[in-house]
Amino acid sequence: MEYSTQKGKLVMPEYGRNIQQMVDYALTIEDRAERTRCVKTIVYIMGNFFPYLRDVDDFKHKLWDHVAMMSDFKLDIDYPYEIVRPDKLHSRPDKVEYQNSRIRYLHYGRMLEEMIEKVADYPEDEEREALIFMIANQMKKCFLTWNKEVVDDRKIYDDLRELSHGKIDVPDGHFTLVENKEVLYTGNNNNKKNKKQKK
Repeated sequence: MEYSTQKGKLVMPEYGRNIQQMVDYALTIEDRAERTRCVKTIVYIMGNFFPYLRDVDDFKHKLWDHVAMMSDFKLDIDYPYEIVRPDKLHSRPDKVEYQNSRIRYLHYGRMLEEMIEKVADYPEDEEREALIFMIANQMKKCFLTWNKEVVDDRKIYDDLRELSHGKIDVPDGHFTLVENKEVLYTGNNNNKKNKKQKK
């Protein structure tokens, strides 16, 4: 009895050994037109493994790439798509550049800092005022999520001034920010609901 482990490594294991044997057989067909027809049938069968994707153009392209890979790029046929080149198979993707700038206050996060810098340069009008109010409220929520203690609005205004490099200076009492207990109470209620759902 011959075991699968004795039959050699499969290039694309997800299609199984039968598909690999079909591709190997296609390589032995001498007539180019007949060989192309045979491979088209193989691609159709491969598509049956993923019927919900079979008619998607990009996916069909991938199937033809997979056939080429299973034949070790030796199939001489009329491909309907430009096939991936062997030298591109193991090429590394471009390096993703990350921002290395330091976040001044981790509990506020980078996005809030960027929003503050953006709004700081807005002209003095109602839109700027409304955005500052929303940002200050979000800062307070973030602070309480991180600290879980009462935070004075003055602390939020001071941080806002610092992060905006002095461009946003909110006087005491200018805004009525969200209440400490409202944020903490809502958070505790959500935690209790989550615990009940887990039970």
